[in-house]
Formats: sequence, C-alpha cells, structure tokens
Amino acid sequence: MTPELHRIRAPWLAALLLSACSHSQDPAPTPAPITGLQTLTVAAPSGGLGRPWDGVVEAVQQADLSAQTSGRVVAVERDVDDPVSQGELLVRLSAVEQQSGVNSARAALRAAEAALVEAAATHRRFVELSERQFVSQSQLDQVSAAHDAAAAARDAARARLADAGQQADYTTIRAPFDGIVAARHVEPGESVAPGQPLLSVFAPTALRIEVSLPQSDAQAVRQQPEARIAFGDGREVAAADVIVFPSADPATHSIKVRVQLPELSPWPLPGSTAKVRFPAVADAGYPLLPRSALVRRGEVDAVYVLQAQELSLRQLRLGAERGEQVEVISGIAPGETVATDPVAALQALQQARAGAR
Repeated sequence: MTPELHRIRAPWLAALLLSACSHSQDPAPTPAPITGLQTLTVAAPSGGLGRPWDGVVEAVQQADLSAQTSGRVVAVERDVDDPVSQGELLVRLSAVEQQSGVNSARAALRAAEAALVEAAATHRRFVELSERQFVSQSQLDQVSAAHDAAAAARDAARARLADAGQQADYTTIRAPFDGIVAARHVEPGESVAPGQPLLSVFAPTALRIEVSLPQSDAQAVRQQPEARIAFGDGREVAAADVIVFPSADPATHSIKVRVQLPELSPWPLPGSTAKVRFPAVADAGYPLLPRSALVRRGEVDAVYVLQAQELSLRQLRLGAERGEQVEVISGIAPGETVATDPVAALQALQQARAGAR
C-alpha cells in the first residue's frame, strides 16, 4: 500500500468507525407514555379498625334430630336448605309394631278397669256385710287389699298405654323450632334404630361467633364491647351484642368473647369462617385498595402501578377484606398511583409496547 493510499483511507475508516459506534450507542425504544387511564392514589391508612380474629359461625339454636324408636323410614318431608316451622312433620317412620303395642296396652287397660269395677263392687258388699257383722275383719281386709291391687293394676295399665302411645308418637319426627334443614342423613326405605341421626335443623335468626383473646385485649373489649364482622362474601356488619366471658381458660389463659350476629339475609352458614375486629384492640392499619383493581394470576395477587407515565404489574400481599376493599400488607405504599381497571390497564400497556417498536 502506498503512503498516499494510506493517507486517503485513514480518515474514511475513522469516519466509518465513528458512525458504527454512534449507531451501537442508540438507546432502545421506550414504550409510549400511558395516558387516559382511570387511576387512584393510594391513601394513607386512617387508623386500624381493630385487630382481626378468625372465628367460626355457629347457630345458637341447632338440633340433631335422631330416631327415638326403631322402624323403617316411610317418608322424608323436607330436604336440605328447606325452611321448616315449629311442629311441622319432617320424617315419618313405620308404626306397625308401635301401633300393635298401643292396641295391646289399650286392651290390657280395659281388662284392668273391668277387674277394678268387679273388685270395687265386691268391696262394697263386704263393707255392708261387715257393718252387720256377717263377715270377719280379716275377710274385709282381704277384699280391701284385692280392691287396692286392682286399682294399682289399672294405673299400671294406664302407664303402659301412655308409654306405647309415646313410642307411636316417636314414629313422627317434627321440627322443634322455626329454622332451616342443615343436613339430611336418611332416605325412604332405610331401617333406623334408636339414636340414629335423621335430620339437622338450625335457626338462622340466632347466630354467633366465639373467639379467644389474650387477657389484656379481653379487658379492653370489656370496656368497649363493640365488634365488626367481615364474611367471606365481602359483607361487613356490626355485632348485635358482645359478651366477654368472666373467666379465663386454665390451659391457654385466654378469655372467650361471644359476638352475637344481627339478623342477615342471606344468613351466613354455620361452620363458615369470618373475621372479627374489636375497635378496642388497635392494629397497625394498612392501605386499602378496591377489589376490582386487583389482578389474580394463579396464586399471586397484583395491581397495575402507574409511575412516570409507565405501567408495571406489581405483586401484593393482601390482608383482610373490608367490604369492597382489601387491606394491602405489602407491595404498595401510600401516595402511589394504581389503575382501577386492570383490563383497560393491560390493553394500554400492550398498545404502549406496540407503539415503541
């Protein structure tokens, strides 16, 4: 290569390298700014509504109806979730043996009554004869004893008839109070024995929850007997009554608190869980987000966060539900902006990324 050619190519190569370097340092395309989304600013917690305690709903009036006599199930008049009225027929059992017992006891009573009538007549005659001194005192005593025995036999026959009638009544199982059928354990045609469960009934108008609190917290609730209950369906209600037990559990040293629920429609099912909060027992308080703003991906809860006109999906750790809102234990801070419509946020994010290509 001649010196002249080298001098010509050197500036050209330098320019080419400079151009290549400038192209390699070009920034990657950034997504277009996100605008037009409905958002909200996360507010600082205004103070806790009380520390949450897990409890189980239980019915104050609940009855497990069992067979009191043996027999075969003839009919089951009500099924699960059916309302029932006090005294309403629920289950009918066969009464062949029981009715036979009633008939036998009734016949025995008639025989005992007839024997008593005869014994009474004999006693009257002997009393008259005794007054005329035609019979001895020992004979009168024997007749009096026979009369008393006949009266006792009549009373025993009456008792046996009442018992047989009770056994016959046991073949019809009736509702002990107004309520709802919670469980059904038998079907028509099955044979049952005394003690076998038939139906379970509870009264939905009287429900309660019992939770165990440390002694210091229980004392605070005793001074301020108020509570709020949050159910799994999102409803939150105030307690109708709060009762703090007067003594502690000797094993756990905790004190039970009974929370009476108001009448609700629909009512929570006995056995379902709920969270009870006592305003007297303070908690730290957490930011709240509407449930409609949350995204659930498998087992992960998240929300779209808008920062510097850019969207990102951020994982959250959620706490208790409070009506239509949910506590956020971690993942979001007061003052941050989140999208209230996750579907619209996803569409806006996809459009922004497409516009950056």
